[in-house]
Amino acid sequence: MSTHSLFDLQEYIRRVLALNFQQAIWITAEIGQAGQSKGHYYLELIQKGEGDELLAQASAVLWAKEYRRLRLQLGADLDAVLQTGLQVRMQVRVDFHERYGLKLLITDLDPAFTFGEVDRLRRQTIALLREQGVLEQNSRLPLPVVLQRIAVVSSEGAAGLQDFLEQLRSNKFGYSFDCQLFESSVQGKSAAAEMQLALQRVAQEAAFFDCVVIVRGGGARLDLAAFDQIDLCRTVARMPLPVLSGIGHDVDETVLDLVAHTSLKTPTAVAEFLIQHNLFFENDLLQMAAQIRLQADHQMRWQALDLANREMEMAWAVRRRLDQSARQVDTWEESLPLLTANILKNHAGLLAHAEALCAAFSPERVLQRGYSLTMHKGKVVSSVRDVQPGDMIETRLADGVVASKIYDG
Repeated sequence: MSTHSLFDLQEYIRRVLALNFQQAIWITAEIGQAGQSKGHYYLELIQKGEGDELLAQASAVLWAKEYRRLRLQLGADLDAVLQTGLQVRMQVRVDFHERYGLKLLITDLDPAFTFGEVDRLRRQTIALLREQGVLEQNSRLPLPVVLQRIAVVSSEGAAGLQDFLEQLRSNKFGYSFDCQLFESSVQGKSAAAEMQLALQRVAQEAAFFDCVVIVRGGGARLDLAAFDQIDLCRTVARMPLPVLSGIGHDVDETVLDLVAHTSLKTPTAVAEFLIQHNLFFENDLLQMAAQIRLQADHQMRWQALDLANREMEMAWAVRRRLDQSARQVDTWEESLPLLTANILKNHAGLLAHAEALCAAFSPERVLQRGYSLTMHKGKVVSSVRDVQPGDMIETRLADGVVASKIYDG
């Protein structure tokens, strides 16, 4: 039995492939990963079956020279095609090297065959959410004026989570944040279902939080497939709290980013957004305080001016009253002697008149006119009932007194 060296085997495979693939052929595949170095594009091509089973995988390269030629032909469409996650149609030459193995050399691409099944499903998901009226539902929720109680959905070991928490802890304004982790994987086949369950737990405790944050670190484009899953995105859209996403990709935008209240590129950016949001609130408070102080100062100055005016008015009013009173006193002082003389004269007249009346009605005058005055025991007798038989009475006349005794009969 003959034995061959590895090189002999590899050389034989190269000759066989070169013999059977003399011309370039067109293939369809999904770009699983894409990278660039020194003008060359290195791709990992994949083909999936049912249940995302990986059926085939191969490395491909677009050399810088071929890229420049195709760029002149296709323009910006070429760069749009060379993206991770896109289904592409390309022309390749099969190349095999004894040391480096099998590689597909890209010679042409078909821009009409642009987006692959992953992106088609993504656009289908967006259309369905828009049709159901929930695509912008979460974005219409008002953000609380202060974001401090944060429900975080992430994997405990995710680097993005640690970046997020550290950014909050080290903020230079000294703001305090209460973050509670609702743990969930953020990549892999179970990620969408786990994140959906975590969000449902948050929704049950919504009264204790101001917002929800979903963060993860960077990764391959295919790792973002969970964030395009329709049930997860529908749950995010219908959350009773504003949802902030920081999935960690500067270029890619997932469906979850579209349905979230606010989408930011990285976990650190989400933390900075929270800090800035609270800073705006603090600035508003400081401005309100400044306005209150300004208004208070204005009121104090106005009241002081008003008080000074009132004090001046009162001083002038007192002075006017004193002047009026002084003139009144002077007037009274001038008229008092005359007034006193008139009062004395009037009272002298009244007194003389009273004196004349007293003289006219005195008992002596009455007796002189022929009247008499009968008295019993020093009291004037004005009725026969005032005396009894045997009583002694006195009758006073103008020229003397007559004593009498009362007899019955």
